[in-house]
Amino acid sequence: MPPPRRSVPAARKTRPTRGETRFFNRELSWLEFNQRVLDEALDGRNPLLERLKFFCIVNSNLDEFFEVRVAGLKQMVSEGLSEPTPDGFTAAQTLQRVRDRVGRLIGDANRCWREEIRPALDRHGIRFLEPSEVPVADREWLETYYRESVSPVLTPLAIDPSHPFPQLLNKSLNLIVRLHGMFHGQLRRWLAVVQVPRGLPRLVELPDRRTGKEFVFLSHLISQHLADLFPGMTLEGCWSFRVTRNSELYIDEEEVPNLLRAVEHELDKRKRGAAVRLEVSVDCPEDIRRSLMEHVGLGAEDLYVVDSPLNPTRLMAVLEGDHSPELRDPTFVGSVAPELRSGNDLFAAIRKRDILLRHPYDHFGTVVEFLEQAAADPKVLAIKQTLYRTGGDPRIVGALMNAVKNGKQVTAVVELKARFDEANNIRWARALEEAGVHVIYGIFGYKVHSKVTLVVRADDDGIRRYVHLGTGNYNPNTARLYTDLSLLSCRPELGADGTDLFNLLTGICHPQPMRRLLVAPHAMLKRLLELIDREAAHARSGLPARIIAKMNALVDTEVIEALYRASDAGVEIDLIVRGICCLRPGVPGLSERIRVRSIVDRFLEHARIWHFENAQRPEVFVGSADWMPRNLHRRIEVAFPIEDGRLRDQIASEILAVELADNTKARQLQPDGTYVVPAPGPKARPRRAQAEFMARAESGRKPSSRAAQTTKRLRFVPRTRPA
Repeated sequence: MPPPRRSVPAARKTRPTRGETRFFNRELSWLEFNQRVLDEALDGRNPLLERLKFFCIVNSNLDEFFEVRVAGLKQMVSEGLSEPTPDGFTAAQTLQRVRDRVGRLIGDANRCWREEIRPALDRHGIRFLEPSEVPVADREWLETYYRESVSPVLTPLAIDPSHPFPQLLNKSLNLIVRLHGMFHGQLRRWLAVVQVPRGLPRLVELPDRRTGKEFVFLSHLISQHLADLFPGMTLEGCWSFRVTRNSELYIDEEEVPNLLRAVEHELDKRKRGAAVRLEVSVDCPEDIRRSLMEHVGLGAEDLYVVDSPLNPTRLMAVLEGDHSPELRDPTFVGSVAPELRSGNDLFAAIRKRDILLRHPYDHFGTVVEFLEQAAADPKVLAIKQTLYRTGGDPRIVGALMNAVKNGKQVTAVVELKARFDEANNIRWARALEEAGVHVIYGIFGYKVHSKVTLVVRADDDGIRRYVHLGTGNYNPNTARLYTDLSLLSCRPELGADGTDLFNLLTGICHPQPMRRLLVAPHAMLKRLLELIDREAAHARSGLPARIIAKMNALVDTEVIEALYRASDAGVEIDLIVRGICCLRPGVPGLSERIRVRSIVDRFLEHARIWHFENAQRPEVFVGSADWMPRNLHRRIEVAFPIEDGRLRDQIASEILAVELADNTKARQLQPDGTYVVPAPGPKARPRRAQAEFMARAESGRKPSSRAAQTTKRLRFVPRTRPA
């Protein structure tokens, strides 16, 4: 029996115009995401050291935001570019709004440290002491540490006509010192800079603490001994400051004969790029602030006063070690997928059926073992793999090297332009080359962001291709912290597409139509728009139509406009967008059937999933691409279909349904750009998706009856827009 036809309201005659009413600003949306991260640091329900971790992440995120996004805005302004972006803002207007929003965010972060985290740490015996507060019994140890480990690497840098202001490294912590003394019979005043050594721990931990931990900031320790660096001078004061620089790599690949050397050259320049931000400690006097701004070439609009530790990412050192378990999240180790528990032969398990892994709930060691078995298996003929952020894991890199030793053909496509991982990737690429791996440095004009491994094996019944396709990097370290999906399969169409993909990456050929994979920039966007438009056509025909999409960021205006059209046609759309979202949901006549939520929790939500109802014949795609112009137009990305119906249902019931029910860590995007906690129904119990995923993994991944019931409702029942 066909499903009942639904009545679809007629399109409204009045529709919002293009511009700010249709799109949120990308940079401001990102800052709202960082506010949600800070909210986790402010949330007293989180364990204290986890709150400290989120506080550090906020500041690390801001560093990168200034190094790349703000630097780009400033460059556009300096070049006189005035073309507005789709939200209606020019670069100058965006830059001003960014500065205002960052100022509020930093104010919130300062209060978080001053009023929440530091007092709570102190109450739990984790203290930050001034050198003068160090117990007498430890002062000799601290003095010895300074004399032997710190003093030898310090260099005072005077600022006067014969000593220009030093070229400070990006994000280095420094002290600006004001002093006076007699010179040729006259009293003179000077400024000087002392760089806090990068090679030393920023926190000096006092020894032999039976309970708790006590630290001294290295900069404070240096400040106490500054007189040693300026003998005969009188110190008037010293203050911490930090300069953030443009860290984007500028490489014209058409003019570069050797991409590897070009990237290395740009990495050296990155440390000394143009200044984009000046941070000073809250006690820094106005005249010193003005002097610093003049020396680094910034104005008052680029000055940020910080009432918390400068470069607080170094506070992550407090989390090191196994102390204070009561202040941390309980330890979680992913389980082995049920399909792999009965035997050790991964290839035999994959031949039985496709295997879907959900990291970190399923242990990433399975992916590593897949590589290691392929490297050691005498039946394996070739291994091909893309590497975006390797992390330099010895097991993954070692497996590729071992495969060469075992006589296999091994190819690694290493992306040299993976932002802030360039140096690490260069180091491991060279090690792979020396071991005999055929290393390819990306593809001209594009970043290779896809996550694909192809293994060619001579099985007893003929040559067979096995593939691993994923949403996350081949990096076991981040696999413990990010939520991602992996598919292990030996479907012939996926294997053939994998071969064509690597031929495209390593050879010289025109892109060929793929059988199953969606590959950007060649066909992914076109197919994505077709899938969205198909849902709209189904809705207009009264057929079940729904889109559920999960991603890190939604920016591409062409995709957003297609979603607006689908909403107007009657399609119910739920988007789970962790970070940037330029789509404006819930606007009458534009997006009233679109709901957007973001989940920020213990693990970084990183998987990309697209679920299209397709009139009760659902299609599900998983991949490496967000819906952003860079992913759809300037990167080699791969999305792959989930063709096993069992796995499609699993994604719907055990991932999407649960995340759409989260009312604890989820935040709902409102039409005005704010995020609010979803309002639960009168009988709704608290739901936290990641907690349910962890509990399910620990209990053998048996879905609850509630999840199964939610799945039945997931596809067909329209959801009302929240108030």
